[in-house]
Amino acid sequence: MGKKVAVIGAGASGLVAIKSCLEEGLEPTCFERTEDIGGLWRFNESAEAGRASIYKTVIINTSKEMMCYSDFHIPDDYPNYMHNSKILQYFRLYAEHFQLTKYIHFKTTVCSVKKQPDFATSGQWEVITEKDGKQESAIFDAVLVCSGHHTEAHLPLHTFPGIEKFKGRYLHSRDYKSPVEFEGKRVIVIGIGNSGGDIAVELSRTASQVFLSTRRGSWILNRVSDYGYPVDMLHLTRFLNTVKHSMPNFLLNHVAESKLNQRFDHANYGIKPKHKVFSQHPMVNDDLPNRIIAGTVLVKTNVAKFTETDAIFDDETVEKNIDAVIFATGYSFSFPFCEELKVKDNKIPLYKFTFLPELEKQTLAVIGLIQPLGAIMPISELQCRLATRIFTGKKLLPSISGMKEDIRKKKEEMEQRYVCSQRHTIQVDYLEYMDELAELLGVKPNFLNLFLTDPKLAWAVYFGPCTPYQYRISGPGKWVNARRTILTQWDRVMKPMRTRHVEPSSRFSLLHVILGVVVLLAAVFFY
Repeated sequence: MGKKVAVIGAGASGLVAIKSCLEEGLEPTCFERTEDIGGLWRFNESAEAGRASIYKTVIINTSKEMMCYSDFHIPDDYPNYMHNSKILQYFRLYAEHFQLTKYIHFKTTVCSVKKQPDFATSGQWEVITEKDGKQESAIFDAVLVCSGHHTEAHLPLHTFPGIEKFKGRYLHSRDYKSPVEFEGKRVIVIGIGNSGGDIAVELSRTASQVFLSTRRGSWILNRVSDYGYPVDMLHLTRFLNTVKHSMPNFLLNHVAESKLNQRFDHANYGIKPKHKVFSQHPMVNDDLPNRIIAGTVLVKTNVAKFTETDAIFDDETVEKNIDAVIFATGYSFSFPFCEELKVKDNKIPLYKFTFLPELEKQTLAVIGLIQPLGAIMPISELQCRLATRIFTGKKLLPSISGMKEDIRKKKEEMEQRYVCSQRHTIQVDYLEYMDELAELLGVKPNFLNLFLTDPKLAWAVYFGPCTPYQYRISGPGKWVNARRTILTQWDRVMKPMRTRHVEPSSRFSLLHVILGVVVLLAAVFFY
């Protein structure tokens, strides 16, 4: 085997980190503080210290074809939007297929990751771990940090005067597991991200009344899009991305807002924010409008202060006899085991959100520290594939000044585009970011070559969903089954839904498709 690599964490990013090391002839050793794989996606009845935590009914917001690893698609009969137990099953299948678990040291905590004294020449790290109360030290040639960013609950109690006097129960969404204990209660959910929306919906079926409190409001996307197709399969395409970048921002936002308001007018439901669609990470939730129209969820402004039993809101309305408050206020992230990874205000200056520019040797990478409107798994995979190629010396990063300039530009773009929020410090656009990594790695699809040599595949790659398999068509890590897997992806979407035979609906002809493209391009040109 080649160089020794320490992998921290055996969740969604850690598993693909091990596999990427093996692909490049590196020797991985993974340290997982718990007794099993899965990280965030392994449900536990209680929240464990230092580990990401979910509630029992969590269903992922990205469809299976968009979230799978690029050379191991999710089984055909798995649902498009999977329950957390199915996601864990998929990880087990992946780990078994590529024989990854033998490289994992379970119930082992990483205490520290430090540069060796000769780091400038060796690039090596001392990793100190602890298991069963006993510490061990080992030297590694490189480190992949896959510890995630959903472990430290952000609980801003200081911004809610009177909470210390409140006699009811309050907790962070990280500690929420089931609606049973809130049956018949009056509950406030603070925060309108994905967790806040999901928890409010779930509670509304058993609680006496749920109040969803938000400072800004939010735009809400459905998992189920036009004609019942997964929303990310229809909208995360290279063609639509080209159209999006060809349109002026005001028109782009107007079109997007009009589309979202077709299902329900966000203003009428008290959710419409002042900011535009593309200035915030939107909520993905199919049920919230239904619960609002049924009155089981009432949307409220921000809580101005609490009394012993009541909540007073910014608009001076009062809700009395509140039994519980759930803070769905996000997470903070830090890396206390590595002094090189300094985080301030949930920000850390990493090149491509992965590499520290200042390191004398690029032998450390942070994996999965991003917030995309899309799946993290294939992004983590590309980060790992790039990092391991850099560890072997087959790829080089730009100069320190070049990397810092890229970080500066990304920071400026983020500040100009997004509303100021803790979760927007690591925000990325899924397709653009994947292509940035793929270009560095040398696996971005060559469209001109594809259209000349394989028009059928080129059509699927450009007009179809940007599924992870596209990054296995050519270049390092090329997968012989990539073409077939891309051309059969819609079959796998349909498979779990067609459980009762019926005659298929009539489909648009090729003429309709061509006319639609012409109309879209004409609209872009004239506007």
